[in-house]
Amino acid sequence: MKKIISVVAAGLISLSAVAQIPSLNSNPSATATIYMDFDGQYIDGTGWNYFGPIDAQPAGLTEATIREIFERVSEDYGIFNINVTTDSAKFAAAPQYQRIRMIVTTTSNWYGMVGGTSFTNSFRFGDGTPGWVFSANLSYDAKNIAEAVSHEAGHTLGLFHQSNYDGGCAKTAEYSIGQGSGEIGWAPIMGMGYTRNMTTWHTGSNAKGCNSIQNDIDIIAGPLNGFGLKTDDHGNSTGTSTSITLTSLDFQATGLINNYADRDVFRFTLDHANNVRINAIPQNVGVGNNGANVDIKVGLVSAINDTIGKYNPSELLNAGVDTNLNAGTYYIVVDGVANQNLPAYGSVGSYALAGQIANVLPIHHFALNAKINSELHELNWSYKSDEPIKKINVEISKDGHHFSTLAEVAADTRNYSWKPLDNSVNYYRVKVITVADERSYYSNIENLKNLQGKNLDILSTVFSNAVSLISKEQYGYQLIDETGRLLQQGVIKQGSNHIAVNSSKKGLMLLRVLDGAQGTTYKLLKQ
Repeated sequence: MKKIISVVAAGLISLSAVAQIPSLNSNPSATATIYMDFDGQYIDGTGWNYFGPIDAQPAGLTEATIREIFERVSEDYGIFNINVTTDSAKFAAAPQYQRIRMIVTTTSNWYGMVGGTSFTNSFRFGDGTPGWVFSANLSYDAKNIAEAVSHEAGHTLGLFHQSNYDGGCAKTAEYSIGQGSGEIGWAPIMGMGYTRNMTTWHTGSNAKGCNSIQNDIDIIAGPLNGFGLKTDDHGNSTGTSTSITLTSLDFQATGLINNYADRDVFRFTLDHANNVRINAIPQNVGVGNNGANVDIKVGLVSAINDTIGKYNPSELLNAGVDTNLNAGTYYIVVDGVANQNLPAYGSVGSYALAGQIANVLPIHHFALNAKINSELHELNWSYKSDEPIKKINVEISKDGHHFSTLAEVAADTRNYSWKPLDNSVNYYRVKVITVADERSYYSNIENLKNLQGKNLDILSTVFSNAVSLISKEQYGYQLIDETGRLLQQGVIKQGSNHIAVNSSKKGLMLLRVLDGAQGTTYKLLKQ
């Protein structure tokens, strides 16, 4: 019998489990079910009860945390024809031998200080044997708990750990921790991915031996579990492509790369020459495509099947196109690909496609970059032009709104540098004036400030939506709340930075700037 009570989590306020559990389903038409049970459960008569009944208490999580866990786990299992749910009625209605209850609880004293545990193949036991994830042991962190749920549910579906071995077949790690950092840092779900931005299913040596190759996706979708993969949603060729309807010169689409050989092809038609911008973004839960399962490559193909371009930024999981096209029919090809850390096999998952169609401007792809070099402010810009250029003005502002001319440079100039007289913040933009009609076009705005011996300067430690800072070097960063929970992480680039903070939480936050093994922490206040 389920017991619903209020609990006090260490370092957190008292949470009532009754009102915190939203009813969520990732694939409600599927019969096979992974039920995430957050509100406590009394367990008896299973293989776990060697010391008697277990009265598992609620997970002690907020609704927002539960929703993030759900989104992460749903994406991990998004290619399979299975429903990830928080609804006990869905679990009760699922076939007895095609369901698993994953209990997320603070109650772990009966087992120990681990993130979770489960019986291999218990998805098919049919006797109510659950899997376990221990929220308090995982610091009540959404990322950590979701990793543990997907991992332990993977065991119940027949998977062993993905492990590491040396050249002599000696095991060097029970849990593979993957490799890399930043947005493309990767680890296998059946390894240990708490510190990686991206975790996926994998094919590799499992814990049984270096020659025991485990194909995670094939096992989960195999005949023993009986639910398989979702059907392909878009054709793989121009002949089977999905037509995109342009509405107000915009378009949107969604898709699923459901295996390593899958790709999705879309087509659209332009009546006249236009600038086309396309963004393909993997399903994610935050900054840096956190929680994504697919690294996207976008291809653009003409009506006669000529490849116009392929776009796959090496340090990003999303991809985009910004180009000018003549009238005609074109094809967008979306593919899940490998990167320097991730094998192509596991690069599968959901994505959203968004496009914008605009009239072609004579000045386009206009980009300004700024950095400090020995107290000199160095500006570099680039653009493409379909008209002759009359002149270029470098403009400066003290407030980012009211600009005046700093220098007029020749029409073929692409850089400018100078040494400011004071240590205040300077905002820069570049204005290009064309010969035809003497029209003006502006770059993006960058800001710089001489740091006077410092490597990094935070412009204000009090902020609302974004932290603005200037850095002489490139660093990694972590943003942490007052409880020690990691909110987001990423890269601070050389020059000006605006770190958007997605958390709605206000109050004290810590910005930890990382330089290799060293780190410096700054106190911030979010209002």
